[in-house]
Parts: sequence; structure tokens; C-alpha cells
Amino acid sequence: MISITNQLEIRHFEYFLVLAETLHYGKAAERLFITQSALSQQIQRLEMVLGHELFVRTNRKVSLSHAGELLKEEAEAILTQLKRSMEQWQFRVEGGEGIVRIGFVGSAMQVYLPKILKEFTAKYPKIRFYLKELNNKDQLHALDKKELDIGFVRANILMANLQSLPVFKENLTLVLPENHAITEQNFVDMGQLAEESYILFPNESSQMFYGQIMTLCKEHGFIPRISHQSIHGPTIFKLVESGLGISIVPNSLVDRYNYKVKYIELKNIAHKTELFAAWNKYNDNTALAYLLGILKGG
Repeated sequence: MISITNQLEIRHFEYFLVLAETLHYGKAAERLFITQSALSQQIQRLEMVLGHELFVRTNRKVSLSHAGELLKEEAEAILTQLKRSMEQWQFRVEGGEGIVRIGFVGSAMQVYLPKILKEFTAKYPKIRFYLKELNNKDQLHALDKKELDIGFVRANILMANLQSLPVFKENLTLVLPENHAITEQNFVDMGQLAEESYILFPNESSQMFYGQIMTLCKEHGFIPRISHQSIHGPTIFKLVESGLGISIVPNSLVDRYNYKVKYIELKNIAHKTELFAAWNKYNDNTALAYLLGILKGG
């Protein structure tokens, strides 16, 4: 009897995933550069090999069946692992010793991460790393699927298969328009800014940091009125410069040269913002272990 795995080809998973994303045979076929009938035949063959209907087809729409939803997770994992393995193989053939995929929030690259990467490169010159800036939520999702090896996030509530290590703690900093009445000299506490509009990182992208800001404001008797949200420091600074609100950011994001804003570092409050390194505890990438050794002081 021929096993299921012997009857499957990589293209079956590729075709399946494109159709699972578009839920439209015509659009999927166009993206795959094949005819619609050829795509339909390949999907039918995949269903025959697996013994389950993967899509529910009606005259009006196509949707994933329960079996299809489950296969989508596995197919994504299979293709991700294949891509990673082939990249590792090619790099090692060329004399390299491994690859580490690193995610990071923007503030991590301002102060903390460059010196770590410099040390890592000096110690392990034959290990290559790829960098990708993502918000906290997207990094955790990518770590869960092993699309990233490690992420630098401002989050410590993780999925069960992830681990984390605190790596950097810093002060919060107020960002105000250049002509704002509050200055370093007359600033007393956040209560002076209760009536302001605030430009903040979205809660869904940075829950821990957002929660710290909410707590800080509540301790001074108010809930901040949020006028705008952005995950990018430069956008926040430009909005503040334009008089559309004030903000609170990690001190490492401060840019004193490119915007007409002023900063007040909140040195005398208990609230600090913390950066964590996070990784999937089932990730067996040896190159990752070397980077973790550096982060842990090894």
C-alpha cells in the first residue's frame, strides 16, 4: 500500500494554500499561472489522497472545510520549514554555519540591539542573521509558527510554547510640541496633562506598553483621551510636531534632531518599559542557541 506522504508533492500544498487564501478558483489559478481546470484537478487529487473534502463548494462561494482549516496550519508549517531548511543548506554549502531570523520592535534597534548584533557577528562570523521589523503581536505570531527564531518585543504575556528573557529596561519619555507650555522646569506630574489628546501605540499591537500608559494616567486621576494611534515612532513624532496631541514613548525612541518636538524623560516614576527576547522553546536551531548564550551573558 502506498503511503499518503509518497503521493503528495510540494505543489499540492502550494496550490492548496493559494486557494485557501483567495477562496476563488479563478483568482488562485491566475496567481499560480495555471488554468482553472488544472487547479481543480490538483485539489481533487489532494482530497482523494487525503481522504477528506478540503473545500466546501457552492454555486456562490468556496470555503474551507474543517479538514481544510486543519490542513492549512500544517501546510504552512511544512512550506515554512522547507524554505528554512533549503536556505540553511545552501548557506552551509557555501561555508556558513547557520541562519537566525530576528524580529524586533523599532525602539529595540535604537539602543539595545545594534551592540548585541555586533557582538554576535564578531563571535560567530559564519552565522548569518536576517532582520524584520514587526509589532509585538506579529512577532509572537511568527515565533509561534517558527517563521522567526527570536523576537525582541515589549510583551511578557506569551503563548505556552514561547519563552522570554528580560534584556533591557528604560524610562518612559513624554513627547510634546516644541511650543507646549509644559517644560522640564515646570513639569510636576502627569496630572498636568490630563486634558491633552494622546497619540499612542495601539493596544492590540503592544498590550503591555499600552497598559503601562493607562495605569500611569489612572494613578494621576484620568483616562487619556486617545486621538490617534501609530506603531511607528517617526509617525508619532510628526503628529505631535503638527499639534495633534502628545505622546509617551520608550526613551530609546527619542530623536532630538529631526522633529520640532521636546522630550521630558520620566526619571522619577516607578513605571519603566521593558524589552524582552522571546523564542519558541521547540525551536532547535543551533544558531539561535548561540545568540541566546550572548543574551544570557554566556
